[in-house]
Amino acid sequence: MQSALIIGFYVALAAIVIVLALGIANLARRDANQPSRSNQLMRMRVIFQAVAIALLVLIGIVTGAIKLGFGG
Repeated sequence: MQSALIIGFYVALAAIVIVLALGIANLARRDANQPSRSNQLMRMRVIFQAVAIALLVLIGIVTGAIKLGFGG
């Protein structure tokens, strides 16, 4: 379980880097669709960042680094 979460975390990080690179490349374009494409890429990056943070928290819970206050 822990290794699957770690792999998922690295996949999410790679997706963030790819979308960020696409966003930077999109800044050099000067066509009519550039602003909407930039907005869409920013939304994708924010979603991937949220997934990466959620996976990081789950990894912390599974490994015991984050303890929840449930139970006795």
